[in-house]
Amino acid sequence: MELILVRHGQPAWATPEGKGRNDPGLTDLGHAQAARVGERLADTEDLPGRGDVDRLFVSPAVRAQETAAPIAATLDLPIETHEWLWELRNPPAWEGAPIEEIEQRFADLQRQGREAWWEGHEGGESLRDFHQRVTTGLRGLLADLGVTPAAEPGLWDLAPPADGPAADRIVAVAHGGTNSTIIAHLLGAAPEPWEWDRFSMGHASVALLTTTPMAGAHIWSLRALGDANHLPVPDRTF
Repeated sequence: MELILVRHGQPAWATPEGKGRNDPGLTDLGHAQAARVGERLADTEDLPGRGDVDRLFVSPAVRAQETAAPIAATLDLPIETHEWLWELRNPPAWEGAPIEEIEQRFADLQRQGREAWWEGHEGGESLRDFHQRVTTGLRGLLADLGVTPAAEPGLWDLAPPADGPAADRIVAVAHGGTNSTIIAHLLGAAPEPWEWDRFSMGHASVALLTTTPMAGAHIWSLRALGDANHLPVPDRTF
């Protein structure tokens, strides 16, 4: 199986008045980035991996949905929206707050220790809850596709799905935090609250994981991370 993770295009986090948005859409550049991702995924000779995409799973966030729209059109696939793919949820009070205050909150957290990181921003989703949400949703999705944890940690069993056709190549359009948490979990890495910086992905970049036979079962292998070769260098953002 191949799992392609796409991070959304550049979002418009601030209003023209400099106020924060918790669920922003894409900038003009973000829309252009999204179109190029669709072209890249349609070129099965260029993208690391092989074959056509079978399923397209997408976060409900506006920036992810807008990124997925040209991908779905290019690949002629329906968008399958999954709630668990949401990014870490910001405090509701950040909606409409001055963007400088929000940026300062992130800077303050950056200086904190691991335990404070796991607690996250006051009023928002904790990193513990976020990690649990994403990994539980991921395991449920993979189980539906016939991929389940083996008896030995770090190994996975592959079997034809009990209901529906097999999906050999799937795409998930989500977020930096969601995608990095997925990568860490599938690779068997001990969870950390700063997965964004362990497995960093720019806007509209892709990561590729594949299953590899090993020890009588399978492991997940990371074949590409933050691949943005489809984007002109001036259009690459983080």
